[in-house]
Amino acid sequence: MIYPANIEQKIDFTVIRDELNRRCSSSLGKERVEAMQMETDFEEVSYRLHVTDQMRLAETDPMLTFPRGDIHDMREAVARIRIEGLFLDEAELDDLRHSLSYAVDLEHFFAGLDENKYPLLRQLATANNQLPIIVRSIDAVLDRYGQLSDHASPELARIRREITNLQGSVGRTLASILRQAKADGFVEADAAPTLREGRLVIPVSPAFKRKVGGIVHDESATGKTVYIEPQQVVDANNHIRELEGAERRERVRILTAVTDGLRPNTDAILASQEMLGEVDFLRAKVSLAQTLHAIRPELVNEPLLEWSDARHPVLWLHYTPQGKTVVPLSIRLNKDTNRMLVISGPNAGGKSVCLKTVALLQYMMQCGLLVPVAEQSRAGLFDRMMIDIGDEQSIQDELSTYSSHLRNMRAFVRQADERTLILIDEMGTGTEPLIGGALAEAILRELVSKHVFGVITTHYTNLKHFAEQTKGVVNGAMLYDRAAMRPLFQLSIGQAGSSFAIEIARQTGLGEDIIAYATELVGEEHIDYDKQLQDIARDKRYWEKKRQSIRLKEKELESKIADYEERMAGVKAEKKEILEKARQQAEDLLQQSNATIERTIREIKEAKADKEKTKAARKKVESLKEKVESKKPRVESQEPKGTKVLRDFRDLKALTKGGGLSEQPQQSHTSAVVHSRTMKFERTLDLRGYRADEALEKLIAYMDDALMVGAGEVTILHGTGTGALKQLTRDYLNDLNRQRRKRGKIALEFGDGDVNHGGAGLTIVKL
Repeated sequence: MIYPANIEQKIDFTVIRDELNRRCSSSLGKERVEAMQMETDFEEVSYRLHVTDQMRLAETDPMLTFPRGDIHDMREAVARIRIEGLFLDEAELDDLRHSLSYAVDLEHFFAGLDENKYPLLRQLATANNQLPIIVRSIDAVLDRYGQLSDHASPELARIRREITNLQGSVGRTLASILRQAKADGFVEADAAPTLREGRLVIPVSPAFKRKVGGIVHDESATGKTVYIEPQQVVDANNHIRELEGAERRERVRILTAVTDGLRPNTDAILASQEMLGEVDFLRAKVSLAQTLHAIRPELVNEPLLEWSDARHPVLWLHYTPQGKTVVPLSIRLNKDTNRMLVISGPNAGGKSVCLKTVALLQYMMQCGLLVPVAEQSRAGLFDRMMIDIGDEQSIQDELSTYSSHLRNMRAFVRQADERTLILIDEMGTGTEPLIGGALAEAILRELVSKHVFGVITTHYTNLKHFAEQTKGVVNGAMLYDRAAMRPLFQLSIGQAGSSFAIEIARQTGLGEDIIAYATELVGEEHIDYDKQLQDIARDKRYWEKKRQSIRLKEKELESKIADYEERMAGVKAEKKEILEKARQQAEDLLQQSNATIERTIREIKEAKADKEKTKAARKKVESLKEKVESKKPRVESQEPKGTKVLRDFRDLKALTKGGGLSEQPQQSHTSAVVHSRTMKFERTLDLRGYRADEALEKLIAYMDDALMVGAGEVTILHGTGTGALKQLTRDYLNDLNRQRRKRGKIALEFGDGDVNHGGAGLTIVKL
């Protein structure tokens, strides 16, 4: 339900409808534009938004070529087809051929789309196999210019061939007669054959008409020329006339036969018309969306309004060609905290524009149109939209400005509920301020008790106080640069605005005596209060920015701490692994050393107390012992008693006869960690399916690892979707590059992937 009936005019939706009509190429699409209205069914609105968004993606997909063609409204012609004996002429058949050919191209295009990416577009195809057959049947009788072809039938070809031959003969005969008449002086020297009543004649002076001989068909307006068909060509022209009649009869026969062949397929033709009309309508919506940089917001099945960086579409269409910018608006209405927003601020500060932006975007969205907002925006559905904007005074209806406002308020109070969005511009104006303000507060109180959603603009101080003190109602201010004395057209939620009436009056050049007297009447306290309110708001914005900066720093610090702890855990694990490996190698070394000692003892025994050999063996054992002891490392106390670790494995081969261990220097602690991370590192990071905060954490950790291991080139997979993950990725990489430049390091190179391997759905980073 909408209130009042002319709501579209009041919120400028008529401009949007006109823009859509202008972008449609057929009456089929324009009819859908005119039939478009605000929907309240969640499934219907969701379908309209999704199918429009899929059409937008299909038209901008570099891997797809969207078909182009002509669309003609053939419904009237199809209605005639259903009647026996009637037929379509060549022009109608040609229009039908072009429309059906485009429909066939669209059928093939939609059928070939990715079912997971474009499921709703695939459903647009009627999958009717009769359309190509119909097109071929029309091609068989019409040439490329839309005229009946000579090959439409053998009889038509024969008739046209005979007509051509006879016309050639008549032309030659007339040329001969005309040459002789010129030689005799019966006709002018520049005279030429012409047509009169479909017959070839020659212009002759009336004085010589009997000299030429033949049938007089016409004379000039001045009477100085008569047009004679010479007797020599009368019979031939009569025959041509007879053949032309036969041609017309054959033409009717052919067209009737073709039309009879179309009659059983009228339902298929009408189905193709429905598809063509829907495609025309969708392409018009996409064209407007591309102009407005509009997107599909997240839709929820409850009353909700969360616009981020919303722009007024009509202002965008008007300002952009002039090089002007539209100040974006961010607003949040929900059932838990902020159901009602009371906006105050200076005149010409943007209050009404803010209100109309909310109304227009919500109306557009519930009509199935994409809206110019940021990607993180969310929106719900309202069953009713009721507005009070502008002056509805009427002499005929004996309505004053205030009476019309009260009539609207009565409707709001009676009909509004928790699924209603109301929009009231300058609530309570039009009567004595004290009474008007009191009634406005009473009405607002009643609407709040009904849990109505709404946006209200006002200058009344009591309404600002009411918003500050009432749960579910929040103040909003249109900001004003007091130093430059100009409005900023920015909405700040959570504070009341000031009218800046005194400052604006002074800027306009109003006399200081008048301003001083007005200030005296109001009281300095009120003026000071107003200024203090703005100072508080300014300080609030400053400290809010500071708090936000601190939160970001804290989040960054927490991330770095978590990353440090993770790295330390990895280092400890690597350390434990290295020590364990060293212990095992030490045990192996001791076993080899014991084996060497045992072999030495056997040699001593086998030498049978030979002093020289025994002395040499003992010297060998002592030397081995000294070398082993000199290589023994300092290890933690938890090492098993008697375990001996050798740090320098290069000496091991020299100490053991068999040379059982390879020559390998011990890696440093840091290089071991890097090696381990390099072995585990994957060159592709998939962020799809994660929330923004989760994705950012994974991205930061991943890039740290990539830089540490020297990955060279990595791929970040974020998909296309709404583009939020892609923007997050690019923003972080840009920030990382700024940090690297500050430290004197080379910036990273990044961009979209190859169009054949993901394209804009992934980002390639060269390290």
